[in-house]
Formats: sequence, structure tokens, C-alpha cells
Amino acid sequence: MNFLNVLIFFSAASFLIYGIAYFVSTNMKNEFKRFGLEKFGILTAVLELTGAFGLFIGIQNYTILVFASGGLALLMLLGVGVRIKMKDSLLVSLPAFFYFLLNSYILYKTLE
Repeated sequence: MNFLNVLIFFSAASFLIYGIAYFVSTNMKNEFKRFGLEKFGILTAVLELTGAFGLFIGIQNYTILVFASGGLALLMLLGVGVRIKMKDSLLVSLPAFFYFLLNSYILYKTLE
């Protein structure tokens, strides 16, 4: 397994966990309430799950990998924007920024 595949697997597993967590954890739902984005919680969780499966499938199909990594990068860029708008600390905002960079890198390497 090459380094890019390790990153893809890591990102996919992370988003699978985050997506499922929305449905089983009140903490995730409370975060969306705090952001004033409660009505987007389910959509975000479904997009995270879809992106995770897209990354897993994308290891074999680069077209799907482009859409999955690009979509997750965009989702995390929006997440960073929300964190900035909420004036969250750098430490709290770091995971969204990390996953934005990670999926942007996956997208870049896929298009290379």
C-alpha cells in the first residue's frame, strides 16, 4: 500500500466515524445547534458518509476519488469558515483545517 492510499484510507475511516457519530452522539448535534446550522446536520453527516465511501471506492476508481476528495475538501473548507465565524480557538478549528488540507492533497495527487 502506497502513502497516498494510506492517507485515503485514514481520511475515509475518519469521515465514516464522524458521519456515524452524528446519528449516535448528542455532542455532534449540539455543535450544529451552537453553529445555528441544526437543519444542516443530517445533510452534513450524509455528505461525510458519502465522501467516506467515495474515498474507499476511489482507491480503484480515480474519477470517484476526484469527486469524493474534492467534495470533502470543500465541506471542510466550509467547516473552517464556520469555526472562524464562531470565533472558535485555533485548537478547536484545527481538525477541520487538517481534513481540508488532507483531502485537498488527495485531490491534488489524484489529478497529478
